[in-house]
Amino acid sequence: MAKRVGLEVSVAVGDAAKLADVDVVAAYPITPQTHIVEHLAELVANGELRAAYIPVESEHSAMSACLGASAVGARTFTATASQGLELMHEVLYVASALRLPIVMAVVNRALSAPISIWCDHSDAMAVRDSGWIQMFVENGQEAVDNVICAFRIGEDRRVLLPVMIHLDGFSLSHVIEPIILPEQSEVARFLPPYDPPLPLDPEKPVTVGAFAPPFIYTEVKWAQEMTLEGAKEVILECWREFANTFGRHYSPVESYRTEGAKVLLMTMGSLSETAMVAVDKMRDEGKEVGLIKLRLWRPFPFAELRQAVRDAEVLIVLDRALSFGGPGGPVCSEVKAALYREARRPEVVGFVGGLGGRDISMADFEEMVNQGIKLAEAGSEREFEIFGVRE
Repeated sequence: MAKRVGLEVSVAVGDAAKLADVDVVAAYPITPQTHIVEHLAELVANGELRAAYIPVESEHSAMSACLGASAVGARTFTATASQGLELMHEVLYVASALRLPIVMAVVNRALSAPISIWCDHSDAMAVRDSGWIQMFVENGQEAVDNVICAFRIGEDRRVLLPVMIHLDGFSLSHVIEPIILPEQSEVARFLPPYDPPLPLDPEKPVTVGAFAPPFIYTEVKWAQEMTLEGAKEVILECWREFANTFGRHYSPVESYRTEGAKVLLMTMGSLSETAMVAVDKMRDEGKEVGLIKLRLWRPFPFAELRQAVRDAEVLIVLDRALSFGGPGGPVCSEVKAALYREARRPEVVGFVGGLGGRDISMADFEEMVNQGIKLAEAGSEREFEIFGVRE
């Protein structure tokens, strides 16, 4: 029977990969991801996980090793963060285009310069268009559950795409939380063995992904897009089955105390739990404020978002990344685009905050809501607001 145990979240993510019975782990250390692959190294060394553990010389090499492993039919896992994700950037596009269901935990950390080891979402936003399925989690239990789900989703023959699980660096990755680790037998029933449809075979060598002239490239990319869009139904199906099996429910856009709320706050990642406490306080004070949490980043959940905000008058979006020279935050920009054709839509106010790991407290969320309401009523000359900056 599954037990609740106190675990560092990074260790729990490694345990989730073990429960998924991975065949290959490509590992390169980078703060704040290192504890994940360190723990997997211990599991392999102790004989608790039968897997090929490949210590490589860079993150570029890590993802390249994942390509080869997945291409021959191995269940493959890696983890990275920040500059490491950027170093493997070019290889990410190969993984998705070759339809290789690699699972990667991305422990979100700000991009330099200046060097910062603390969390924001600039690394996630830099790989937004890489063709991977991408999800954000807010606590350790969600990280464990969705790493397991990621293998089932990515390896489904209707999908065959790589999956990133984004979890905030330090504020989540290094925190010890009570986590329910499922039994190995339960996971084995939920997650069938990987059965690749076209594994590479050295006895029958072929070339894949090498060259596409203009007359075929567009069709290849459109097929890739259609597959990623279609993956959403498989994701929903997986989450429903996970809920039936383990009793924990997930959805692309999750609502918290939104009943009758005219003002909605929107967050991603671990700060959502702080925002929930702020919403509780404002609700207790009689304010009509609710929270929506964006879990599924790619494929983007257009229908679910529109449904979640249909009755709101103001939507305040917090971005933890800055689109330099653009409309402010990447998430807010996409939210506005998603709502553009709606006959009735809330006034959308974008805030960029928490950059480089700067804390956003419960009081900060209250201030953000109050400022957002005023800006929605009076308007602003700026495309977005930077929150908490010292002038």
